[in-house]
Amino acid sequence: MEQRTLGRTGLKVSVLGFGCGAVGGLMVNAPAAEQERAVAWAIDKGINYFDTAAQYGDGKSETNLGRVLRALKAPKDKTLVGTKVRVPPAERGRIGAAIIEAMDASLRRLGMDGVDLFQLHNAITDAGAEPELSVEAVLSEVVPALEKLRQQGKTRFIGMTAIGDASALHRIIAAGVMDTAQVPHNLLNPSPMYPLSPGFPAQDFGQIMPAAKAAGIGVIGIRVLAGGALSGHERRHPIGMQDVAPIGSAPSYGKDAANARRLQPLVDEGLAGSVIEAAMRFAISNDAMSTVLIGLSTQDELEQAAAAINKGRLSDAALARVAALQAKFTA
Repeated sequence: MEQRTLGRTGLKVSVLGFGCGAVGGLMVNAPAAEQERAVAWAIDKGINYFDTAAQYGDGKSETNLGRVLRALKAPKDKTLVGTKVRVPPAERGRIGAAIIEAMDASLRRLGMDGVDLFQLHNAITDAGAEPELSVEAVLSEVVPALEKLRQQGKTRFIGMTAIGDASALHRIIAAGVMDTAQVPHNLLNPSPMYPLSPGFPAQDFGQIMPAAKAAGIGVIGIRVLAGGALSGHERRHPIGMQDVAPIGSAPSYGKDAANARRLQPLVDEGLAGSVIEAAMRFAISNDAMSTVLIGLSTQDELEQAAAAINKGRLSDAALARVAALQAKFTA
């Protein structure tokens, strides 16, 4: 599988990462044997970045990922692990201490001495109203705590989830304090990479991906399938989250799914094998993206995603058709 450099970290990451989140549920709710088979298959196919968080299944994702990697005796040079911390409102008076404690708890669950990447999971906004954090809180309290963890050898690199107010996110990017940013970039909201037309039914992230690349910040694509909405249907896999709120796109999952169905001409015209394939390939169709994550419920979904990614970027003709179809999206 193709590898790309994750910004200034210098890490070589597979262009498809392994999402261990609760939206898909594989690493939270699937039987242990299924989790082990899926991770083993991923490593064998060259997928080397594994993304988890304390919030995924209230710690179960971290626990299960650590158990599986140990059971497989996964070589360290073939597995990179990233996890995250979300500072709860009750800890607003002690953000730095809460982050340090959260890292120690994550490492216990993972059964590791350190991770490759530790990321802030809170939304970042101008006002910083709970449970969000302000730019000032991130710069004065979060970053020093993350840097302390780096100095202690508990993480190699630090990052953030780039959701919240675009203006606040761009200020963090410009500050140059993060090594990575997880960015929600997909066919329903291309604004992290491309300018939006007036009235487009999505939050405008103001082309944050080129800004990140210019700052040497590695971009990790999240919500590549818009929480599943780019499948075009509203049925959820039984082990995944049954209520998935949009991030940065239309007001509801149902409206996102309806807009996804407007992309069917890409398939009918032979520009992609499916809308899901088009979504995966769209997300990697620019050099600012290092790796993309999807929510997984089964190994079959992982194999389909890998097959789509291995077809490479969308053609220029397909990208032009995407833009024309997106013009018909409604809020």
